[in-house]
Amino acid sequence: MDKTQLKTQKFIVKFFPEVMIKGTKAKRQMINQIYNNIKSLMDKISEDITIKKFFDKVEVVCAIEVVDEVRQKLIQTPGVELVLEAIQIDNVSTLDEIKVKVNEFMGGEIEGKTFVVRAKRSGTHEFKSTNIEQTVGGYMLANNDTKGVKLKDAEVTINLELIEKQLNIITYRHKGLGGFPIGTQGSILSLMSGGFDSTVASYLTMKRGVKTHFIFFNLGGVAHEIGVKQVAYYLWNKFGSSHRVSFISVPFEDVVTEIFRSTNESYMGVTLKRLMFMAASKIADNMKIDAIMTGESIAQVSSQTLRNLALIDQVTKKLVLRPLCTMNKPEIIDIAENIGTRRFAETMPEYCGVISKNPVTHGSFDKMEQEAKKFDYSVLDKAIENSKETYVDKMVDNINDEVGQLEVVNDIAGKNYTIIDIRQGQNCLEIADVEILKIPFYNLKKEFKKLPLEKEYLLYCDKGILSQLHGQYLRDSENYTNIKVYRPKEK
Repeated sequence: MDKTQLKTQKFIVKFFPEVMIKGTKAKRQMINQIYNNIKSLMDKISEDITIKKFFDKVEVVCAIEVVDEVRQKLIQTPGVELVLEAIQIDNVSTLDEIKVKVNEFMGGEIEGKTFVVRAKRSGTHEFKSTNIEQTVGGYMLANNDTKGVKLKDAEVTINLELIEKQLNIITYRHKGLGGFPIGTQGSILSLMSGGFDSTVASYLTMKRGVKTHFIFFNLGGVAHEIGVKQVAYYLWNKFGSSHRVSFISVPFEDVVTEIFRSTNESYMGVTLKRLMFMAASKIADNMKIDAIMTGESIAQVSSQTLRNLALIDQVTKKLVLRPLCTMNKPEIIDIAENIGTRRFAETMPEYCGVISKNPVTHGSFDKMEQEAKKFDYSVLDKAIENSKETYVDKMVDNINDEVGQLEVVNDIAGKNYTIIDIRQGQNCLEIADVEILKIPFYNLKKEFKKLPLEKEYLLYCDKGILSQLHGQYLRDSENYTNIKVYRPKEK
């Protein structure tokens, strides 16, 4: 039987080793949470996906049509160490049945190659794992044109798991995200600027199982906010969508104006960070969150010396986490590249730097106290009062309310549109007799300037969300009016 004839695909999800060495109660809690998180994610893909929980793994069986989406979600789920793809064969009880079934599915994989068979079993059988390996290996060697069995460094390793009468042939192994499942380590409020540091820091807490909410201090207008919402949505959708989290936007333009009025220019940068911490702490109180987080790294900028960090931390009683504090910038950029946020960060303006003129690098506690007394904190209170909270999964609706929704086109028949496929790493959309351009979202701003302005363009992505965000960004930052969103009707 050809593997392509299979109608379903089985995934075996192995847990992060640190989960398995926990005490009985903590381990049970984490395994239950991983199961619940996977179920939540799978339910969003299809109601027909079957999920089973065991003491050391979770098994997921899905239709072939959704394999790619299921695989990607499992690999990116915190708490998962390995994702194995397997062919499941039921009701096999003898070595003869096993050898025939394995050869049926895997014989073609070893043609012209060296191979080895590795087997594990659990349950009651009249044979051992080594018997499976020897019997299957000998049968496949006799029935296929191979270069022979090679116990070490073979070109193909055939991995088998026999559980009572169920045989699993492992076809692929994928490295998981690791860490702990979201929902087991509490919540944190991440100060999000949209640059390299804050996005990587947020990813690291999500990976560690911390439910990560986002707070954004708006210094750069609507376009900047849309840009930050793009990357917040991206992070949540990729690594944390098993849980609902919030995005809080705090208008900070008047706060900056008050800093210029009241504060010595060398202390402006530290003062800005202190005020952000004060606002974040009050909002975290309202959300019943015990910790706040930043992407600060020691000595990266003037406000991030040890002394200045100490001055900043004075204003809050919250636990402050800085996951990147000892990382170098190249290390941070490498992580951003791996998780897909580098393209966002490279086009994100750094507004915090606009007031860092002649900054102090080793601030004085006494001087800071004097500067702090000059500030009118009613301005900060008003900014907090005017903050807006929305769930990240409702982000586009929230943006639409604020800046107006781009028109969504469902049917392009008989119309002269040019479609721009903004997805990253996927084959370009194809529609007969329609001009379609492939411009990944991270190149859109630069490449759109080169396109004929007299044409009308439809932005396309899988769900229409990033198309809305990027389209609104182009409209509000560059004043383009010839952009709509293409979202074909579901079949």
